[in-house]
Amino acid sequence: EQGFIYALVALGLYISFRTLDIADLTTDGTFTLGAAVSAVFTVQGQPLLGVVLAFLCGALAGFVTALLQTKLGVQPILAGIITMTALYSVNLMVMGKPNINFFKEKTLFTAAEAMPGGFGSLLQAAAITAVLCVLLVLFLRTQLGLSLRATGDNRDMVSASSINPAFTTTVGLCLSNAVVALSGALIAQYQKFADNTLGTGMVVIGLASLIIGEVLFSRIFRNFAMRLLGVSLGAVVYYLVIQVVL
Repeated sequence: EQGFIYALVALGLYISFRTLDIADLTTDGTFTLGAAVSAVFTVQGQPLLGVVLAFLCGALAGFVTALLQTKLGVQPILAGIITMTALYSVNLMVMGKPNINFFKEKTLFTAAEAMPGGFGSLLQAAAITAVLCVLLVLFLRTQLGLSLRATGDNRDMVSASSINPAFTTTVGLCLSNAVVALSGALIAQYQKFADNTLGTGMVVIGLASLIIGEVLFSRIFRNFAMRLLGVSLGAVVYYLVIQVVL
């Protein structure tokens, strides 16, 4: 269940690290931001609204990182670190305290947890990841999506083709961080708990999942759509390994 939810982090990093070829370190802060927004609205009895707003807030964090890179000329790694550090304070402001628990509140997983057999949450998490994979594939096959992919491959060619690489970079970073924030929102509702340090090490987890997925499934999944599926399964394998080790 956790593997499928954290698979969204791997998908977000795939967009920034692989598609755009940008080392975006905003992920740690964005994941916590999604969890914080989701927790606050779940406590108010609006878990679905919390997830939607977490997605939008993640996109806003990605926009700030993109703005630092494209308009202020800050190096990509430093831009991510600046936004991630700033988000530590922002997340505290959103939650109003270092952590929130809402064990008695209804979440998006409440109905699934009540399903017989105990597989409800697993099926729901897998379904969410599958739907997001399909939506990402459809988007990245549009003209804007192809421009975004081309930006990561050859920025000079994109500029010569009358495509603004700053715009495509901004779109890519917004989408990447929105997906990561969505993962944070879902994990908060799954655990019924949000903490300001929840996103610590999330870049490492996401990259590990991404690399495992590429290594294990690259020979089987050769086209772009199947690669996204392989990255998602890499996160599941990562957490299965962690559980076996523990």
